[in-house]
Amino acid sequence: MLLGTWNLENLYRPGGRFGPKDKAAYEAKLASLAATIRALRPSVLGVQEVGDPEALRDLAEMLGERWEVTLSEHADDRGIRVGFLSNLPVSVVADEDCFPGPMRPVQVDDSGRPVARAGRGVLAVLVSTRAFFFEAAVCHLKSKLLSYPGGRFQPEDEGERARFGAYALYRRAAEATVVRSLADRMLHGDGREHQVVVLGDLNDEVSAATTQILLGPPGSEIGTPGFDKPDKGDARRLWNVAPLIPAEQRYSRIHAGRRELIDHVLVSKSLLDLVTTAGTGVPGSAATALPSIGDDENPAARRDAPGSDHAPVWIRIER
Repeated sequence: MLLGTWNLENLYRPGGRFGPKDKAAYEAKLASLAATIRALRPSVLGVQEVGDPEALRDLAEMLGERWEVTLSEHADDRGIRVGFLSNLPVSVVADEDCFPGPMRPVQVDDSGRPVARAGRGVLAVLVSTRAFFFEAAVCHLKSKLLSYPGGRFQPEDEGERARFGAYALYRRAAEATVVRSLADRMLHGDGREHQVVVLGDLNDEVSAATTQILLGPPGSEIGTPGFDKPDKGDARRLWNVAPLIPAEQRYSRIHAGRRELIDHVLVSKSLLDLVTTAGTGVPGSAATALPSIGDDENPAARRDAPGSDHAPVWIRIER
């Protein structure tokens, strides 16, 4: 069974403000996405940047098999949200965007306007198979791509860049606590017994403080001396599978010419014990060709581009 996460990059139907300009470009994008999903053959795929719910249903129909579409009801200002494509039965257990108490609202721009919600909801489902069941959550944290008042992607000065960089970090960290709070409940007190996977575009790399928030108690990371030594933290810990991905594949986006892994799969102990392989892109491929995205690039610049500027990240499990 393959479980994965993939940022589909601006999945909108054509004709709107953010989607492809015409039907031909839209169909080319769907065809490219569908080809990758067919090659992946996932049982459950967490997806991000679904702008139009019907666009994801169009993609599911193009796949030519029976796919279940499950979407969060909490979208951002552009209408994008997270969801799941699954060929297994799923039922929603949570769809949340509120910061957990006692966390206070955070500042998000120079106006001082505070927010107490994640920009996009965190969706969790119960997945049922013939042999067992597990819980899966999908998320999309605040991007490091900075935007400024008036729709600008360049700051007026370095002071503005610094402030808005801090605002984005505040929000991404707060959103990470939303995910971690939900994961705590999904673990039901003991991840050694309950199988949980968190999938998503975390918009930062493995060692980033915001990514680390999701792991729970520190220690026992894959590849460390404590990995195969059980401890009390195992009940509440999540493991990032990134070290299991071959080094040449360990990226999901290219930023300013640099490969980075910002899309992640995190698992509880009982699910980690079932993981046989992990990777990015299409299984069996050596590397994934992706466009390089710059800091000042307007997301609308790629509205007619086929495919996605992210690579899927996945694990294969056997029970």
